[in-house]
Amino acid sequence: MIASKLKLGDEIRVIAPSRNLTEVRQDVHHHAIDFWIQEGFTLTFSKNSRETDKLHSSSIASRVEDFHAAFCDPNVKMIITCLGGFNANQLLRRLDYDLIGHHPKLLCGFSDISALTNAIYAKTGLVTYHGPHFSTFGFDCALEYTKNAFFNCVMTDEPFSVRPSKEAETYHTIQEGFCEGTVIGGNLCTLNLLQGTPYMPDIRNKVLFLEDDNIMGPYFRYEFDRNLESLLQTEGADQIKGIVFGRFDDSCGMSVESIKELINDKVPSNIPVMFGVDFGHVFPMITFPIGGTVRISADKDCAKIQILSH
Repeated sequence: MIASKLKLGDEIRVIAPSRNLTEVRQDVHHHAIDFWIQEGFTLTFSKNSRETDKLHSSSIASRVEDFHAAFCDPNVKMIITCLGGFNANQLLRRLDYDLIGHHPKLLCGFSDISALTNAIYAKTGLVTYHGPHFSTFGFDCALEYTKNAFFNCVMTDEPFSVRPSKEAETYHTIQEGFCEGTVIGGNLCTLNLLQGTPYMPDIRNKVLFLEDDNIMGPYFRYEFDRNLESLLQTEGADQIKGIVFGRFDDSCGMSVESIKELINDKVPSNIPVMFGVDFGHVFPMITFPIGGTVRISADKDCAKIQILSH
């Protein structure tokens, strides 16, 4: 199920299911508002988006209320999160998935929001989007690339190719191969929170898009390695069709060689594996559809991605 695409003049609702809007720097907040107005959209903010507790979030009840209100409002055509954080999975048991399924909307965010985008796809079949937050559009870092990739995904129905940004330069082939399949993924440690719950998408026959942020300092690679191992122990992981790794902050110490070491003996040798694609906790970033379809073509000289349905 794919929600109606965004059109100029549509209302976009900013919600705060993880950290709240007060955590967005004022200059970033104002620049992001200016961005949406200049692009021709109407922007509204959820009722409780500025409610604050000791965890820089708001109560579970307030966040659920805002979530349901955004999906129920017939004027709202897209829902975008203000920030990530650490506690979006608190909402999963309280969300009304029948309500969401009967009022399909575009929903976009990344990082901690991966818990919501993957769970909603798993429970309703609604395609969701791993992509920029509201706050992302308040930064000038390669904004044109992020903007174009975002609008390609949420405003058009046509298949499109994903091209490397100037910052990425090229996408790297780790294992050669070709596949087409449905995408799940996003932030790896957040996705793993769904294991063993009713909110985890079936991993069989999926293409995994995976990234992570450095919250472990010098121990990042150890943490990423065991999180990847955990995901690949999920039932059906032997039937995955391909893996695409995003870009990592320099502090993570991730490289082509380190990814090759990490996946050694972990993944089937006959599936394509790519590294350095423009998504993650770095600028700029693509938007990709969780529940949409991609085509991956990776050989030693070239690694290509096409988003087929989104």
